[in-house]
Amino acid sequence: MKINTGKGTIPLMTLIAIWSISLTVNLPGLAITPMLGNLDKIFPHTSELEIQLLTVLPNLCIIPFVLLSGRLSLSKSKIRIVVVALAIYLASGILYFFARNMVDLIVISCLLGIGCGLLIPLAAGLLADTFVGRFRMRQLGIKSGISNLALVCATYIVGWLGHGNWRLPFAVYLIPAIPLALSVFLRGIPKADLNPAPAAPAGDMAATSKAASKASEAGVAAGSIHAKAPVGAKNPSRVTDGFIMPRVWSLIAVYFFVCYATVIVSYYTPFLMQTEGMSDSETGTVTAIFFLAVFLPGFILPYIVRLCRQSTLILSSVVMAAGVLLMAVGHDFALMCVAAVLVGLGYGIFQPLIYDKATQIVTVPAKATLALAIVLAANYISISATPFIVDGFRDIFDPRRLVNTFPFILNSVLLGLFTVVVLIFRRSFVFRIDPSYY
Repeated sequence: MKINTGKGTIPLMTLIAIWSISLTVNLPGLAITPMLGNLDKIFPHTSELEIQLLTVLPNLCIIPFVLLSGRLSLSKSKIRIVVVALAIYLASGILYFFARNMVDLIVISCLLGIGCGLLIPLAAGLLADTFVGRFRMRQLGIKSGISNLALVCATYIVGWLGHGNWRLPFAVYLIPAIPLALSVFLRGIPKADLNPAPAAPAGDMAATSKAASKASEAGVAAGSIHAKAPVGAKNPSRVTDGFIMPRVWSLIAVYFFVCYATVIVSYYTPFLMQTEGMSDSETGTVTAIFFLAVFLPGFILPYIVRLCRQSTLILSSVVMAAGVLLMAVGHDFALMCVAAVLVGLGYGIFQPLIYDKATQIVTVPAKATLALAIVLAANYISISATPFIVDGFRDIFDPRRLVNTFPFILNSVLLGLFTVVVLIFRRSFVFRIDPSYY
């Protein structure tokens, strides 16, 4: 069976092999979660610094290796990078079963972060290289859905395994064995897609979004289906080393904010629900519902875009703001579930569309994976920075820590302001929905 890419076809097994990479990208740190409350019992002499390093250091390791992966993709075999990254990832999962102390766990977790960091850009990058136009948007939506569905399933598995030996939850890090076994089928990706020919000057090579749509439907080469750089004789500084800099910075800023605004659901919901007298199982259910809602839009993204058109991202930001506000004012388990669905749906629409736009911030097709790496790094930076941002605002507006819903009130206000920004700049590159999508 052949799959249409918008410029040709690839075997179904090749697409499945690319999809399988997405099973792994959201899992780092997950297996640690159930044991955090029992670390003092598992390792009696554990210091507070070691606990902080165990939760923060692996995420920090991901950031530079995400960028390194994007850089390596310019000169090395992308498939080879995928195989090496999966091997490091799988080796880390095996080593967890031999960990004897906290230092071992920290070192292995950093190794896991390195493998995952190398893998993350290529999970989306291989799709961006292989597909174009609306076909690419559909596949990036599916990729987002698969990675978030894997997270939902793995969360339940980790919770179930956590009742046994403390090492058992680390079994989720053996999942890379699946894409590693399927990596042989990645050879079905056309070599011309993995290594695009050097681009012509921006004015000759680029195409408008309308021309890109027609080119996609006609099945022409990828090099002519990249967004046109807004460059002329008067503003050559807008493009630097193949990157359209205004688009780069605006996309990074938007993705950083959207990730920050929604990650509070997983960061602060457990504390909020605990103060409201809700059980741990109810907290786990709300968190799982949030991730479930994030994954759903990925599989139906083309239909959502076709229905909402230019209002897609405006409505998504409204839905996220409403969900976070509902978490702040709702004191009921059912309302928390509804709020989690709203936030998850809004973020689940934003995420794949940002991935797709990341491939349009370059004038050189070969740099699409590097562009994705740069934008994806914003996600992990925002995850690491979220507690510091919230605490910074709290020191200003709630220094006595009297309002337990402060993170949700703060982010609902910020999301409300963000919605106004989306509405005002709805025709800008970041928020515009290209007609070729529908």
